[in-house]
Amino acid sequence: MNENNYNYLKDQVKYTGFGDALEADLKQNIEQKKETFTLNHDAFYGDDRVSATLNFKKSDQSDMYFFNSYDVRLEKEGRPETLDQTFYINKGSNITLKEAYNLMEGRSVNKDLTSKEGQEYNAWVQLDFKDSDSNGNFRLNHYHENYGYNLEAALSKYPLKELQNESHKQDLINSLKKGNLQSVTFIKDGKEVKNYIEANPQFKSITFYDSSKNRLDSSQSKVEKESQLQGRSEKAKQSTAAKNSDAENDAPGDDAPKKQRRKSQKM
Repeated sequence: MNENNYNYLKDQVKYTGFGDALEADLKQNIEQKKETFTLNHDAFYGDDRVSATLNFKKSDQSDMYFFNSYDVRLEKEGRPETLDQTFYINKGSNITLKEAYNLMEGRSVNKDLTSKEGQEYNAWVQLDFKDSDSNGNFRLNHYHENYGYNLEAALSKYPLKELQNESHKQDLINSLKKGNLQSVTFIKDGKEVKNYIEANPQFKSITFYDSSKNRLDSSQSKVEKESQLQGRSEKAKQSTAAKNSDAENDAPGDDAPKKQRRKSQKM
């Protein structure tokens, strides 16, 4: 067995989100010198079950094996239908299992990718459930850097408690880039309100959910308007305070009336 090849594949499987539970099976299949083999892995995210089949193939020219792709089946509690998708392993940053689940949930993931020409680039990716290839695999829409989506700027429109701390803000941004549905705390009228949000690069915005993770389709603009109104209210207060301060500074002192009276007497 090619030990270097095994160690490389072991790490590749681990960092694609499958952990180290498959190491023994991986080694056994390589030692058996099979032309192709698969490994199975199940994961649960809440009540959702994700079943993955990892696909390996031996090189035609050497004893090396390659981790080419993994097939994912998503089963949601209470729904008889399942969703299937194949994710391919690339030389660059692979889609991890959790990211694959997030994509199959309809969310977007930010990745550093490598083009066929070997050029590295950053993009948000999202499955297009209205467009599939000849194998029934949903195509990935790419929203590149020049598309103009700025996640931090989109978040700054809202009164989020997490944005008040630099470390918490970065944790929030990193979680959203992985495609997670992230819990946040809105500050409204001095009170804290729990909600969930996700990144929405297609519309250069943020998508909102209530505390029960129900999507707020009609409330997204409402939340934004309330945030804008709150911001305007704060600006108005600051403007009024500034005007009052200016008025106090411009008001004549005790000497002004005396000077005015003296001037009148001379005339």
